[in-house]
Amino acid sequence: MGLFRKKEKRADETSGVSYEDSLLTALLNGSSQMITRENALKIPAVSACVNLIAEKIASLPIKLYEKVDGEVKEVEGDNRIKLLNGDTGDTINAAEMRKRWVVDYFLGKGSYTYIDSDITGKISGLYYVDEQNISVTSDPEPIFKKYTILCNGKAYFPHQFLKILRNTKGKGVGTSIISESPIVMNILYNTMLFENGSVLKGGNKKGFLKSETQQTKPSMDAIKEAWALMFSNSSDVQDNIVVLNAGMDFKETSSTAVEMQLNENKTTNSTEICKLFCVPPEIFTGNATEQAETLFVKNAIMPAINTIEAALDSDLLLEKEKATRYYAFDVRELTRGSTKQRYEAYEIGLRSNFLQLDQVRKEEDMEPLGFNFIKLGLQDVLLDPKTNKIYTPNTNATADLSMQTAKIGEEKEDIDVAPIEN
Repeated sequence: MGLFRKKEKRADETSGVSYEDSLLTALLNGSSQMITRENALKIPAVSACVNLIAEKIASLPIKLYEKVDGEVKEVEGDNRIKLLNGDTGDTINAAEMRKRWVVDYFLGKGSYTYIDSDITGKISGLYYVDEQNISVTSDPEPIFKKYTILCNGKAYFPHQFLKILRNTKGKGVGTSIISESPIVMNILYNTMLFENGSVLKGGNKKGFLKSETQQTKPSMDAIKEAWALMFSNSSDVQDNIVVLNAGMDFKETSSTAVEMQLNENKTTNSTEICKLFCVPPEIFTGNATEQAETLFVKNAIMPAINTIEAALDSDLLLEKEKATRYYAFDVRELTRGSTKQRYEAYEIGLRSNFLQLDQVRKEEDMEPLGFNFIKLGLQDVLLDPKTNKIYTPNTNATADLSMQTAKIGEEKEDIDVAPIEN
């Protein structure tokens, strides 16, 4: 009899637990599911942080500098600067491309931009590629790491792509914030789904009906129809009322949003999301202090900018250029501060003589006055460093500093050679 006994169907022979129960499946497997990038962007805090950082970085121009004889000079007229700040050769412009860089950097495996160049290394176009169309195969060698980039099944060398990767381990892929903190992302996303379902049901709780007597089919159909109208959120239904038969009772199986304190939890979890992006929460409430603004630039924007600059130096510079040239964002717009703060800083610079008036006017996008004098003191003594002449407005006198220096040297020589009288 034991040989022919029908075997019981079990989902898991080792544990004896059947996973047909949807609630049990959700409890066991729900926490291990990774939220997708698209769903993460539906969370207001995530979308706000990513878009704010992306917009800020996209508004900053990229410049190329070169060190010559110990001096740093800006390189102008290079075609790569035009591609990074204007027409990329792709269907999206440079500002939109930089925004895509930041979004992929935080929420994807990294940002990948194809570099269209000839055999001499001259770059003619930068073509952004959605990171979801990119896959990477890497060599298991832990020291001399190698990898290949695949796009639509075609293999490419790493140097053919501009790669901006977050927390990478050298295998050609980065680590997204979603994969680092999936639990808090899932909590906020599931909270949104719960609230949406609660709104669609008109705020009614889930539950079941308990009847002491056997219900006929017409009675059950009538109750189901009335129940569907009650839980609908349609404006056509004026009176969503269900009349229960005698001996029938409703048992709740869920709590309301108020009972679960979702509003407080949402605020707390949104703050945690801001911490992940190093964005002070008061940035979004309009109560940001000067210190909060400074921390936002220092902790949220500058690390991403440094990563992008390192990627530009690595992938867009020729090997012979890497010793003397480098890319850098012009971050003055981020650190300029208010009008009062800027003018106070200019005043200190002019008073300390490390800024000239035309340099200040250039920073404020004003026409130069051609005033090249530096104040030396006594309020009215001016020096022109180009001609080495001193002008004193009170006496309307001009003196050549180089001639005066020469005269002083001649007098010193005369004193040295003069005979000593007894």
